[in-house]
Amino acid sequence: MAILVDGNTKIVVQGITGREAASFTKDMIDYGSRVMGGVTPGKGGWDVHGVPVFDSVRQAIANGPANTSIISVPPAGVKGAAFEALEAGIKLLVVITERVPRRDVVEFLEYAEEEGARVVGPNTLGIISPAHRVKVGMAGGPAADVDKAYSPGPVGIISRSGGMTTEIANLLTTNGIGQSTCIGIGGDPIIGSNFVDLVPLFEKDPETKAVVLYCEPGGTGEEHLAEYVQATQCRLPIIAFVAGQFVDDMPGVRFGHAGAIVEGDHGSTRGKIAKFKGAGIQVAEKFSDIVKLVKEHL
Repeated sequence: MAILVDGNTKIVVQGITGREAASFTKDMIDYGSRVMGGVTPGKGGWDVHGVPVFDSVRQAIANGPANTSIISVPPAGVKGAAFEALEAGIKLLVVITERVPRRDVVEFLEYAEEEGARVVGPNTLGIISPAHRVKVGMAGGPAADVDKAYSPGPVGIISRSGGMTTEIANLLTTNGIGQSTCIGIGGDPIIGSNFVDLVPLFEKDPETKAVVLYCEPGGTGEEHLAEYVQATQCRLPIIAFVAGQFVDDMPGVRFGHAGAIVEGDHGSTRGKIAKFKGAGIQVAEKFSDIVKLVKEHL
């Protein structure tokens, strides 16, 4: 009942001695995630919440094998950290940092593709699989809060907003509907895994019975997903909530994230909704309507 992360996920945290990373590392451990080591150059030998710190990723995975890295370092250092993780053989990178230079993002995404690795982010809060009690990143906050909002079940969530990932999970949980995997894909203009990359993974998961999307103005990820669904006759029911519809009447206004910029009709919510409906993707007019639409398919 999961994609990307499960009970076999073993994590290194790059930038673990930073305040933010140290905090979410504790939250991950409390939830049940297997954090094998941390990396901060020059601080090898330190200890963060019982997690040993190393000077490099290679040193960390030599001490305890890992397959996933969380990158929480200053923007200028993200490319170097990503390259280091990929060179060490890490196959899933979750990049928490926002405002990473776009050229740097393009370069490490290309390298990840060459290495057969997957990137979530930049500017993501991470991934949660309630069934396996795995949390990669800061999504949901402390373990006690995660347990209130998230519950194991058959619905996948893909969201352009980290905070709204938890809001959707909480809405579903409150109404007795659990989740398989919940992913915040990141709000920057250029990201690794998008809707089209992740929906096919949910299709292959026999335990996922429906997918909920949280969408925003800007970009063409939603339009590309609609085209994919039409072309492949996707087996999963998909329910989308498109936020920020007021932005269509406010040219040049940015809604929320760096990637949510509308230029003319490019990336407009009206265009996204029309494409979704044309592809058979159901659109929740109100946030609360998500529950009704999901229940129709479960």
